[in-house]
Amino acid sequence: MGTGEAIDRRTVLGALAVGAGGVALGGAFATDRAGAAHAAPSGSGGYLVGCGRADMTGAVAGQGMMGYSEPDQVSAGLLSRCWARAYVIADQVGGGRVVFVNADVACLFQSVHLGVIARLRRRFGDLYTERNVNLNATHNHNSCGGTAWDYAYTLAALGFKKKSYEAEVNGIVNAIVAAHNDLAPGTIAMGRGELHDASANRSRTAFDRNPASEKAVFPDAIDPAVTVLRLRKNGAATDAGQITWFSTHGTSLTDRNVLISGDNKGYASYLAESATDGVVASFPQTNAGDMTPNLWLRKLHPSGPTADNRTNCLIIGRRQHDAGRAALATATSMARNGIESVVHYVDFSRVSIAARFTPEGRPARTGPACMGAAAIGTSTEDNYNRPVPLFDEGQKIDVPDWVRAVQAPKLVVVPLGLLPPSGWIPSILPIQIMRIGSLILAAAPAEFTIVAGLRVRRVVAAALGVDADDVLLQGYANGYSQYVTTEQEYDAQQYEGGETQFGRWTLSAYLQEFDRLARSMVSGRGLGRGPAPVDKSSPQPDLLPAVPPDAPMRGHRFGDVLTEPSTWYAPRATVSVDFVGAHPTNDFHTGGTYFAVERQDGPRWVLVFDDNDWCTELHWKRPRGSQNTSLVTVRWTIPADTRGRFRIRYFGDSRSATGTVRPFTGTSGAFTVT
Repeated sequence: MGTGEAIDRRTVLGALAVGAGGVALGGAFATDRAGAAHAAPSGSGGYLVGCGRADMTGAVAGQGMMGYSEPDQVSAGLLSRCWARAYVIADQVGGGRVVFVNADVACLFQSVHLGVIARLRRRFGDLYTERNVNLNATHNHNSCGGTAWDYAYTLAALGFKKKSYEAEVNGIVNAIVAAHNDLAPGTIAMGRGELHDASANRSRTAFDRNPASEKAVFPDAIDPAVTVLRLRKNGAATDAGQITWFSTHGTSLTDRNVLISGDNKGYASYLAESATDGVVASFPQTNAGDMTPNLWLRKLHPSGPTADNRTNCLIIGRRQHDAGRAALATATSMARNGIESVVHYVDFSRVSIAARFTPEGRPARTGPACMGAAAIGTSTEDNYNRPVPLFDEGQKIDVPDWVRAVQAPKLVVVPLGLLPPSGWIPSILPIQIMRIGSLILAAAPAEFTIVAGLRVRRVVAAALGVDADDVLLQGYANGYSQYVTTEQEYDAQQYEGGETQFGRWTLSAYLQEFDRLARSMVSGRGLGRGPAPVDKSSPQPDLLPAVPPDAPMRGHRFGDVLTEPSTWYAPRATVSVDFVGAHPTNDFHTGGTYFAVERQDGPRWVLVFDDNDWCTELHWKRPRGSQNTSLVTVRWTIPADTRGRFRIRYFGDSRSATGTVRPFTGTSGAFTVT
């Protein structure tokens, strides 16, 4: 993290803020706006800040997982809970107010966005709306599937899973309510740093097609920028909230993992929240479309910096945490530049694009969403499996005249936007610009590559008259529609190009629409909401049969211990206890735990670890030949500094044939760690 290197990079960004890549915007208008921005009032007072966190973990067993869209990847336990972390920031002087939520899920689907906004409206009226609420995903590939209303995303989970959907929506709403109730006068500080060993470019072939001036901004073909916000209550010596933006995929645990977790960013949050009592610490993405945490870039063998995926998850998570702490140490109080936000829906299947927004300098258009062969071939740097061996990255072909101008050279395999009843992915999607003091978020419902993100940042910066380094591309926000690449990257038809749904000029459409939105923000003349997103809430089929009523194993009762721990363990050893269990979906234990590691303290047993701690695991399975019994295994890898006498307790819930759910408890024998 060289300081000189960071300064050089920001200098380059500033120099490129207007005009590269075929887009020349701003001119005297941008200069005037920049002057106005620099003249804004100084000082850090005048803010209200509130932070909240809530459990949003869905089904941890028997349900398809989201991220890799592999039907064979079915959840079979829990490594760490998934959380929604919310921040409410208000300007006491100007009256602006925004909500920023970072969620431990693979994608923030439009179904969840619409569901959350509707519930906020019922509770708060027009205080929190789609205009000033930003919901975004960490993009971990280990959360529950089946929570979208779009068939392209639910089929891998064999349908819509209402209970997991409700867990996500309720978790986000509860986090926002907690942040709202936590509001108090406070301060905001912003810091910056760089991190060079937590990401690699998994599509270098595509990246290298970009203009030299843009590649010069990213000499290592990664975006190393770390940007942090520190939220404190007035008079407090510790942080109430920390937000650390950095681009890297949530694919450390790979497609072989079947335990629900927050992946590397979830672990970074866990470390930060464990280090400071009461802090709400999130690690959102920016333009991570071509950024992988699997640093060795081995095809169909994701690995690096070690050969063990679990170890890699912890290392990449810790590196983000440590880089965030270093950036927080540089944080300075943010001048009160105000709080504001604007949003506009765009039908990305039918955008007519002006010539100045395309690299070729001629008009273009987008078209209905289409998935390419390269998309089905998967990102080989992040997957062990290739679901359809027939397809691979780099495949391309001419297509019929009616779609060639939009999708070529993509080999179109599935025209998702044309499939009944109303397209299998959303095409009417929101873009949003949010100002938090001197930080600008350009929020979009897709995965942008680092150069695609750079172009958006430059366009927004030019229109607002700010430095490009003060603009972040907030990806994975308020919806999901796969990838956005530059036109040059698209032509390579690597995985990201094959997943760029609305054709070769998808990015140009975003540039045009972000420019329009930013200029409306400056003028105060809004664009209006735009076309209404399609409500696909009904019908939503679930293709899996219902989970049968629970039965204990023959000769046992629920909660019986089948495999007791040994009487003695050394630190770093793993304790494993088998219980006669029940299906975990009977009760998600939201805000609670499926098990506890307890230490003896005189006559009492005190909880020291639970199912959210990364040293513990819950595994669930059906014994061979059984359709209604459950074997639950709790594992605890003992931290190095742990000593004492312990036991493990399991909290299950059985469901009868009449639907009655009854809790039960299993308790292991005691053991000593010394």
